[in-house]
Amino acid sequence: MTKAAGKKLTPSQKIAWLRLIRTDNVGPVTFRQLLNRAGSAEAAIADLPRLSARVGVGAKVPSTAAAEDEIAALEKLGGRLLASGEAGYPPLLHYISGAPPLLSVIGGERLDLQRGVAIVGARNASAAGQRMTAILAADLGLRGYVVVSGLARGIDAAAHKASLTDGTVAVLAGGMDHIYPEENIPLARSIVENGGMLVSEMPMGWQPRAQDFPRRNRLVSGMSLGVVVVEAAKRSGSLITARLALEQDREVFAVPGSPLDPRAEGGNHLIQQGARLVTSAADIHEVLSEADPARTVLLEPDWEPEPGETFTDVDPSSDDRSRLMEALSVTPISVDQLIATTGLGVAAMQTLLLELDLARRIEWSSGQLVALRS
Repeated sequence: MTKAAGKKLTPSQKIAWLRLIRTDNVGPVTFRQLLNRAGSAEAAIADLPRLSARVGVGAKVPSTAAAEDEIAALEKLGGRLLASGEAGYPPLLHYISGAPPLLSVIGGERLDLQRGVAIVGARNASAAGQRMTAILAADLGLRGYVVVSGLARGIDAAAHKASLTDGTVAVLAGGMDHIYPEENIPLARSIVENGGMLVSEMPMGWQPRAQDFPRRNRLVSGMSLGVVVVEAAKRSGSLITARLALEQDREVFAVPGSPLDPRAEGGNHLIQQGARLVTSAADIHEVLSEADPARTVLLEPDWEPEPGETFTDVDPSSDDRSRLMEALSVTPISVDQLIATTGLGVAAMQTLLLELDLARRIEWSSGQLVALRS
């Protein structure tokens, strides 16, 4: 875990964090930039109108009452709101880019989240694929691993069902009160009743959209030491999860399948590209045992706010803005390279990137790479 792990926000601080992350155009990366810059969520909220005005966007910050209502609705479901660095926050998420500053969580208080393994695959999974998933998930559970997946039909559901008694985590694409698909609501209930965990970074009341599932997938891989793909078409969400796992320096495993089955095409392709071939849970354990849980030392911790840590506010010139825009493209590039290319100072670069982020003109990827939105 990071150096800030174990801290606990006061109720007022948590409300301020919730208001800030629920503000329009403020995602996890922007949240951290604002918090780092202002020193607290309260100060960041107060400074947002001025910063947003620079780029001609509004700063619609939810009210304190709205934040309190969201927390109350979550608690009514038996859930809790966890801040990054607090006890219980999934520790492996500290090592991914854009880790959620806040997570809604139900259950899972006794799970060892240092030992997560994701199992993902096709929604229209074959009977053989579901059987293989059940064997892998049950054996991983016996070996002390927590099975992580996305509560989807097919492979995801089979993984959760087979690991109910030993520990499983379901990451949702929507709010805690909008479990998708509805047919898996009883499964979600069983997960919690058996000591497992439901996790979401989305607000209460949020209906999952197509673009929310890749966002969910980065948490599935981010909570795990490795990702196992059982069945997946050549173009599928499971392959997105595998790609995210590679970007996060996690292991990728794949179960081989018949070349005649389109559902095996994605997994077979991953193996061709270097993913580890899996025929049993022993294959997975052999790789992860050396990295589990000490693998975290190989990963770069995401930024955590330090009390009193602030950055000098600057007002970049129009020439500074032009130099940065000329240097940016749709190809991701590191901030260090941008500084070297433009000759801008660190403070000016931070301010300009924050402005562009609030205006939704840039997007961030793993490794603190930034690119213009296409």
